[in-house]
Amino acid sequence: MSLGTGIALFVIGAILVFATDIQLDWISLDVVGYILMIAGIVGVLLGVMLLMRRRQSVSTTRSAVDPASGERITSRSTERDPLV
Repeated sequence: MSLGTGIALFVIGAILVFATDIQLDWISLDVVGYILMIAGIVGVLLGVMLLMRRRQSVSTTRSAVDPASGERITSRSTERDPLV
């Protein structure tokens, strides 16, 4: 769930709770609104935690030709940035 989805769930839930006066016999829109608001808060918190956990990696590829044998040598390395 992304940050935008969490915010949208929260807003829809708040509209159902605070801005509607519709009474239905088979469902309580207030309860549905509160559930959506809680799901939105959880979604925003998870989105922020996942953004903070994201790490960047740097991939380096080097190609060279060995002068003695004429072979092409390719070296690949991936490093993770520990500070991010």
